[in-house]
Amino acid sequence: MPTRVAHLVPIAAFLTAATIASAQTPVTRYVRYSAGGEIHYGRLEGERVAELRGNLFSNPPPTGRSMRLADVKLLAPVAPSKVIAVGLNYKSHLGERPSAAYPGLFAKMPTSIIGPEEAIVLPPDAKNVHYEGEMVVVIGRTAHNVTEADAKQYVFGVTAGNDVSERDWQKADLQWFRAKGTDTFGPLGPAIAVGLNYDDLLVQTRLNGEVKQSQRTQDLIFNVATIVSYVSRYVTLLPGDVIYTGTPGTTSAMKPGDVVEVEVEGIGLLTNRVRDAAGA
Repeated sequence: MPTRVAHLVPIAAFLTAATIASAQTPVTRYVRYSAGGEIHYGRLEGERVAELRGNLFSNPPPTGRSMRLADVKLLAPVAPSKVIAVGLNYKSHLGERPSAAYPGLFAKMPTSIIGPEEAIVLPPDAKNVHYEGEMVVVIGRTAHNVTEADAKQYVFGVTAGNDVSERDWQKADLQWFRAKGTDTFGPLGPAIAVGLNYDDLLVQTRLNGEVKQSQRTQDLIFNVATIVSYVSRYVTLLPGDVIYTGTPGTTSAMKPGDVVEVEVEGIGLLTNRVRDAAGA
């Protein structure tokens, strides 16, 4: 039975009026989905998904087949080889701490990635797990030691993400391996938007319908070009790799049964329910 994505149908629910009115270039949205036991990339066309042939990052042609969006199961829009994240990248999240001289990086595990409507699963010993709504950069070309001036050429598009974090483990562990990289701690999606001005998009997080975070990406301490250039000095970025750009404001703990929504302007709504390891 496919997962019904009611919040994406019709397409008007997927976009904001501000995004439509302010778009300077055509915006294309891509999804990765499961249908008939197979996984495909597709291009959103109204309430339908046009199937694409081959790798999303190699200019894939349409196959001529399409399906209703409501009849497919949306997956995380990419399956990255690397998941990199930037910490403390909004002053509203820093609080009284001074800004760093360079982006503070950490890694999440590729197995932490889940898609829309999948469950965030809390391990039995996780007692203080927080949401972190973010804009996420999707790399489209192999990037090694690129300049800030050229960095945008290596960005395929952007999506929404939730950098789920166990705060007690962050404080207690040598590194953030558990706190950030645990399975299901990296919700991503629902689509990759190409053509948006990602230097000025609204990022909002809601917990059980209540807005908890709301800020524009123009307030990032280190913008997308700076982040991509900096990361590429040390790690070769490959097509499909993702970079979580940081979370604004404050966060709070989630509990089983909660529903967390991350919405990035022009991209759509990433919705995930929280449950414990026993399935509750």
